[in-house]
Amino acid sequence: MTAVNARPTEPAASSSGDPADEVAANVAANVAADVAAESAAVAAKAAPSGVDRRERLRSTIEALIKLRQDVSRSYAMLAGISAIEQRDSEPCKVDHTHLRRFCQIMVDYTAMGHFEVYQRIIEGKERRQAVKDAAADVYPAIAETTDHLVDFNDQYENFDASADELGRLAGDLPRLGEIIVMRGKLEDQILAALSR
Repeated sequence: MTAVNARPTEPAASSSGDPADEVAANVAANVAADVAAESAAVAAKAAPSGVDRRERLRSTIEALIKLRQDVSRSYAMLAGISAIEQRDSEPCKVDHTHLRRFCQIMVDYTAMGHFEVYQRIIEGKERRQAVKDAAADVYPAIAETTDHLVDFNDQYENFDASADELGRLAGDLPRLGEIIVMRGKLEDQILAALSR
């Protein structure tokens, strides 16, 4: 957006005919034009164009999908399987040395989804009906998966690798894998609506 110089080219007409009044009117008009031009320039910088918003959204979606993939890979390493999709066909061989890293990636992924994507929808700032419809359909289930992921992180925050905790972790991983996969499928519905 280009600011247009709105300075008057002729002296402003003065009702009194006094030259001092004419100078004052011109100064006031020039100051008003400068303020308007500066305000327009600031507004143009502060309010991103639709292209900028779409580019930011596209970058956010890509980053969220990459984090989801990182969660899936980290889950597979923790569970000792080749890929999260193999969780039902390969035996789980827990490698607890990956637990802390997995939890960190999972928390980052969950937070990014919430604060970078869903927050705008939750606050009612999203205007596109397709996005609002998709969110109405799937966001409650996504929120439920968030609770499970946060609970898992909290439960294993002080993991000491005792036999009891290793057994509990091995028992919790299959359900956690299901939740991660289900969240991705639900999330894809909102991301598809956002990408249109």
